Amino acid sequence: MREPADMNALARSIRDWGAELGFQQVGIAGIDLSRDMEHLRDWLARGQHGTMDYMARHGDKRGRPEELVPGTLRVVSVRFDYGTGEDAAAWATLAEGERAYVARYALGRDYHKLMRNRLQKLADRIAAQTGPFGYRVFVDSAPVLERALARDAGLGWIGKHTCLINKDAGSWFFLGEIYTDLPLPVDAPASAHCGTCTRCIEVCPTGAIVAPYRVDARRCISYLTIELRESIPEELRPLMGNRIFGCDDCQLACPWNKFAVRHEVPDFAPRNELDSATLAELFAWEEDEFLRRTEGSAIRRTGHAGWLRNIAVALGNAPTTPAVLAALASRREHPDPMVREHVAWALARHE
Repeated sequence: MREPADMNALARSIRDWGAELGFQQVGIAGIDLSRDMEHLRDWLARGQHGTMDYMARHGDKRGRPEELVPGTLRVVSVRFDYGTGEDAAAWATLAEGERAYVARYALGRDYHKLMRNRLQKLADRIAAQTGPFGYRVFVDSAPVLERALARDAGLGWIGKHTCLINKDAGSWFFLGEIYTDLPLPVDAPASAHCGTCTRCIEVCPTGAIVAPYRVDARRCISYLTIELRESIPEELRPLMGNRIFGCDDCQLACPWNKFAVRHEVPDFAPRNELDSATLAELFAWEEDEFLRRTEGSAIRRTGHAGWLRNIAVALGNAPTTPAVLAALASRREHPDPMVREHVAWALARHE
C-alpha cells in the first residue's frame, strides 16, 4: 500500500523529470469528465464531427479513462511548446496568394513520435522509482479528451475556439498523457480567461466556430484539408485562401498568444522550405517526392491525392499568373478523379 506522502513526493518528482525531458508543464488530473461528455454527445448528435466516425465509434470511452485503460485513477498531462513567435510571418504568408500556408505545427517533424518517446521515458523514470505500475501513454492516438484532462490538470483553459490556452504559453503547444493507476494528488483545474473576447470567432475564414466553445468540423479548414477524404464542398473553397494543410487563424488572432513565452525546438524547425514555398512548387511534387519529403511529417496523413486536391483549391484562389495557370494545367489529366475535379474548378476560377 503506497502512502499519501509518497504520492506527494512522487508527483513533485514527476514534474521535475518532465521538465528534464523537455516538457514545459506537467499536471495531474482526476478522471471525472462527465460534463465534458455531455458537450461531446451533443456535438456528435448535431453531426458536427463530419466524416470523423471514429469520434463516435468509441462511445463513452473518451470520457471514462477507467474504461479505456482499466485501473486508471489519474492522468498525467504534459504540455510541449512548438510556437516560434513569428506570427507576423504567418500573416504575411496568408496575404501572399501564390505562397502556400501550412499550419505551424506541421512545418517540421511529426510531434507524435517525439512526444511519445519522451512520455515513455517519463513512465520509465516513474517505474524506476515505484516499481512496476499500470500505465499507458497517449499522444493524440486514442479516444482521449486531452484538452479537458489538461484543463483539469491545470495546464490551461479551453478557449472559445476549443483550443487549450495557457496564460504564459498561449496556445501553441501539443498535449500528451499518461493514464496511470497511481493515486497521485491532483492539481487544481485552470480557470478561464477569455472574457468577452471573440476574436477567434470573428477571424475564422469559413465561420467554423459557430458559437463560443463549439466548432463545426464540417466547415473547419483543418478538417477539410486533413481529415476529409472526399471533395471539398465548393462553397467553402473560395474561403480557404492559400491554406493547404491546417489553419492557424484563430490562434494567430488570440490575444493570449501575443506575449506568450516561446521555446525553440530544433525538431519543429521548417523542413522543405514549407514556410516560404510557392503553391506551384509544392504542386509539382510527384508521389515519390511527396513521400520522401514528408517522411516523419504530419503532412503525409493527407496522402498525395489529398495534397494535390488542397493545393488545387489554393491555386484556384491565387492571383492569375502564368506560373499558377501552368501548374494547374500540368495536373488537368491527373489519374485521380478527385484531383481532376478540383483542378477543373480552379481553372474555371481563372477563366
